[in-house]
Amino acid sequence: MILNLPEPSERQKEFFRCKKKVVNFGGARGGGKSWALRVKAFLLALHYPGITIIILRRSLQELRENHMIPLRELSKGIATWREIDKTLTFPNGSRILFGYCSAESDVLQFQGQQYDIIMIDEATQFTESQWTKLYPSCRGANDFPHRIYLSCNPGGVGHAWIKRLFIDRDYRENENPEDYAFIKSTVYDNKALLEKDKDYVHMLESLPGNLRRAWLNGDWDAYEGQYFSEFRRDVHVVDPFPIPGDWTRYVTMDYGLDMCAAYWIAVSPDGMAYAYRELYQSGMIASEAAEKIKELSEGERIYEYIAPPDLWNRRNDTGRSVAEIFGLHDIYLTKCNNDRINGWMDLHEWLKPIEIRTDDGEKTIAHIRFFVNCKNVIRCLPLLQFDQHRVNDAANEPHELTHAPDAIRYFCAGRPCAEYKPPAKKEKWPEPLREDYRPEEGYCW
Repeated sequence: MILNLPEPSERQKEFFRCKKKVVNFGGARGGGKSWALRVKAFLLALHYPGITIIILRRSLQELRENHMIPLRELSKGIATWREIDKTLTFPNGSRILFGYCSAESDVLQFQGQQYDIIMIDEATQFTESQWTKLYPSCRGANDFPHRIYLSCNPGGVGHAWIKRLFIDRDYRENENPEDYAFIKSTVYDNKALLEKDKDYVHMLESLPGNLRRAWLNGDWDAYEGQYFSEFRRDVHVVDPFPIPGDWTRYVTMDYGLDMCAAYWIAVSPDGMAYAYRELYQSGMIASEAAEKIKELSEGERIYEYIAPPDLWNRRNDTGRSVAEIFGLHDIYLTKCNNDRINGWMDLHEWLKPIEIRTDDGEKTIAHIRFFVNCKNVIRCLPLLQFDQHRVNDAANEPHELTHAPDAIRYFCAGRPCAEYKPPAKKEKWPEPLREDYRPEEGYCW
């Protein structure tokens, strides 16, 4: 049997050869992701007699156009198509199945099933809950490779978990870093598309700022629906430096038993703020959180400890509020303004990039920046999306992403950032006249 397949790109070849347990291919539009998935499925089915492969997408229409029809054409004369269960069956007993998850509960039909290979096209359209239910289904009591192959672009409901696993490589206790690989491919890696559809490339290059960063360059800090589209790591993240003693220091926090997110922020005399320390820990009762914050603040003069109004609500079990419990540990909280939309608008102002000129040329800064060790706020801020029901508000889901941004919002709420003023140039002393110079006395005027 002779197969006439187009020459794959170098990135597609890398994808075909990768033997990691979970491989994510793509990261930008036009990189040849869907073609690579279906060709790999076809080749695996030919090579391993009896293997079971499933290809998933969010909707049936997308699944049909991107995989069912092209794979039926590719395997014509080789595999048999059964419309009733939407299965391609090969003479060696291998099968390629197709499924879709247009609703959250649709994933339950695949839970408990066994697949040797799971392929999820446009994986950022799948929620993390769907992913965690699908992952265990990749198994089998055989010698076949058990792999999961993903393709995706930045953005979508699954952006956060994809970015955590493959970009930030921030793994949880039951996740082995050695299992995961990310192969980035952009439109510039897809030579066939570059030659045949130059208008598509030009369209990507002509997109406005954040869409261009996400779709053309595969930038995971920029995507459609992003709430803080101004966030840029090269602008808002800085290396730690010693905080001068005359800067005003604050602690701002979002406390709950599910998560205590607290940030130490220093404000310079010219109004520039730096978040220089992070506490991000779950499972602490109020007294433990207070003691931890007190311990981390030791030796520092904190001007204010800022917290949301709900910490003043009295609890039924003790009759005390969280604010009272903090006070018992010498942490006296200041109640912030908890107007969400106005608070987010204030934070937008603090994050807004500012173009300045320096002796070394032009550079971009912002009124608030984050030390690189504040990793959770750096992770969560760019992942917040717009709320689909409240205009100008940020979404509350996924809830895990909201704690750190809320804490920073409490600091910014009702606190206008100062207008940036370039530092005054130091006056140069005039050169002394020769006759006024006395080496034993220094300069005289």
